[in-house]
This record gives sequence, structure tokens and C-alpha cells, in this order.
Amino acid sequence: MGDHDVLVRLEGRGIPLEGNDIDTDRIIPARFMKCVTFEGLGRYAFYDERFDEQGREKTHELNDLRYKGAQILIVGRNFGCGSSREHAPQSLKGFGIRAFVGESFAEIFRGNCSSMGLPVVRLSHDDIRKLKETVKESPDTVITIDLEKKTVSAGDMVFEIDMPETLRRALLSGTWDSTATLLSHREEIVAHEKELPYRFTAV
Repeated sequence: MGDHDVLVRLEGRGIPLEGNDIDTDRIIPARFMKCVTFEGLGRYAFYDERFDEQGREKTHELNDLRYKGAQILIVGRNFGCGSSREHAPQSLKGFGIRAFVGESFAEIFRGNCSSMGLPVVRLSHDDIRKLKETVKESPDTVITIDLEKKTVSAGDMVFEIDMPETLRRALLSGTWDSTATLLSHREEIVAHEKELPYRFTAV
């Protein structure tokens, strides 16, 4: 997505991740956070749960070839709890995740995702269960998140989403990207700067 992009609908296949209260330390272990940029963090998403000490793959949904290339992570309750590390959603984005559908999310994790343009939407416990079962039975199922209609659909199922209106509007308008929003008002900022009594001039 580029500067000031809006997001109305997102389509993709899903990864049904089991478990509740999955914290950010599980999403990306602290030892992989010693970096200057977020580039390359995707390889470390759920690293300790995906690989053993010798680097051999373990059984995990993100290693399952049936879900290879899927972009929507379907999770349970209180996903992203624990520390506020922005590296967690950055690692999942680097892995290829573009949206989250779950029963509930830690508030800071949800905010970090929204500031990156990643939709985080809630469904009821029963709806999450149905969605996970559908994807497990048919991994090729296309899931559609429609922020305008406030729905998640998969096959003939349509679920109503729960999402803070401010975050939904930010994605629909493109104002989730604070840097792009700031730059779009550059002329006004420069004009205002010239009027400031304490403006400094470079020597």
C-alpha cells in the first residue's frame, strides 16, 4: 500500500491459529528485536513455536503448506497481549499477514496494527469457531473483509464485525497513515511556520 491509501475491502485466504492469550513474546521472541529497522522480521514470526533449537520445522499453522500464502490470520481471545512491542505486528506483516480476524485483541496491539494499515476486526466466539472450521476443511476458502459494510464473509457465511469506528474510518479514509496525512498538508505547515514568532533561520 502506498501513501494515503484507503482500504475498503480485503480478500484472501485464512490461517486458523489455535489458542487464546497469545502474547507478543510468542509472536516474536525478544532476542530478534535487536534491529535498526523492521526489515526482515517476517522470518522470525512465531519463531520458537515454528522451529526447534536446530532450526528444524515444528508443527505449526504458519508452517502448514495448506495455508501457504494466506493473508488473514484468524485468532482467538486476547491476541497480542503482553508487552507493547511494535515488532509483533511488524513481524506478522513481514510474514505476509494483511489482516486479523479474532474474538478479541489487546488494545495496544490493535492500535499498532491500525497505524500500519492492518485491519483488526472482531467476531463473536461462535463466528470465529465457524470460520476456523470452514478454513480447516477448505483451506482455499476466500475470506472477504468489507469495512464499508462491516462484514466478514466466507463462502455463503456472512458475519457482522465489531471494530472501533475511529479505526474503521481511518482505514476507509486513508488517515491511518499519519506520515502521509502530515505530508499532504505540507503547504499549510510551511505557511504557518513562517508566521511563528520563534522561527529559527539557518545560519
